[in-house]
Amino acid sequence: MGILDRLVLGCLPLVPRPIMRRLSAPYIAGETLEEALARLEALASEGYAGILDILGEDVGDERAARAAAAAYATGATRIAELGLDCYVSIKPTHLGLRLSPELAFELYDGLLDHVGPLGQTLRVEMEDHTTTDATLALFARLSERHEHVGIVLQSRLFRTLEDIEALPDGNLDVRLVKGIYLEPERIAHTGKQEIRDAFVDCARHLFARGARIGIASHDESLAARVLRLAADSGVAHERYELEVLLGVQRRLWEHWKAAGHKVRVYVPYGPEWRSYSQRRLRKNPEILRHVMRSTLSFGK
Repeated sequence: MGILDRLVLGCLPLVPRPIMRRLSAPYIAGETLEEALARLEALASEGYAGILDILGEDVGDERAARAAAAAYATGATRIAELGLDCYVSIKPTHLGLRLSPELAFELYDGLLDHVGPLGQTLRVEMEDHTTTDATLALFARLSERHEHVGIVLQSRLFRTLEDIEALPDGNLDVRLVKGIYLEPERIAHTGKQEIRDAFVDCARHLFARGARIGIASHDESLAARVLRLAADSGVAHERYELEVLLGVQRRLWEHWKAAGHKVRVYVPYGPEWRSYSQRRLRKNPEILRHVMRSTLSFGK
C-alpha cells in the first residue's frame, strides 16, 4: 500500500456520508431488514445461499442487547416466510457478552429455540482474542442444548488447533476464516503464508473431527488447497461450502458455483454500516483510491 493510500486510510472518518454510503453499497445490503431480504432473494434467484448479519457489536447496555436479539428473531422469521436457504450469524458482543456471559447465553439460547422450529441454524461469530475464551465457553454451553448452532474459528491464532480438539462432540459446524483482527504477534501468525498454512491445517483437523466447514475466504489459491484436501480425504460435498462476503470478488463465486460447489453469501445490513464499510475499504486499495478521487471532487 502506497503513501497516498495510507493517507486516505487516516482520512476515512472524514469522508462525507453521501460518498461513503455510495461506496459501501456493494458491501452493505442497506439499513433495513427489507432491503437485506430483497438482496438475499436476488442472490437466491442466482443460486446462492445466504447469511444474514445485523451490523453491530459491543452494545452498551442490556436493553440494546435484547433489541438486537429481537431484530434477529424477526429476521429469522422473515427468512422462513420467504423460504430462503439462509441462517443468522451473530457477534457475541452484540448480544451483550462483555456485559454478562449469562445475558449472552440467555439471548442466544432463546434465539436457538426460535430458529430451530423454522428449520434454521444459527452461528456464533468470533471477535478479537479478548473474547475468544468466553465465546468458546458460550458455544460449548449452547451445544449442550442445541444441535443447530455453529461457531467461527480463526486460523490466524496460534491456539486454534487446540480449540478444534476441545470443541464439544456432536454435529460440529464451523466457519473457518483467516481472521480480520490484527492480533499481537505473541498469540497470532502475522505472515500471509503462515496464516494460509494454518488455515489448511485447521481444515484438516476439522475434517478429521467430522465437522462441516464453511470455507470463508476470497483467497482463490487457499480455497483450492482446502478443496483438494477435501477431495483427497474423501469428504462429501455436503460437509463443506464456500462462504463469501457481499460485494467481494464475485468472479470467484461464479467460478466455484459453476464447479458444483455450494456458495453462501454473507449479507450485512443495518444503521451501523459505516464502521463495517471502513474495514472493507481498508482491505481494498483500489476502492481507497476511488474514495480519494470522490472526496477531492465532492461538491464540484
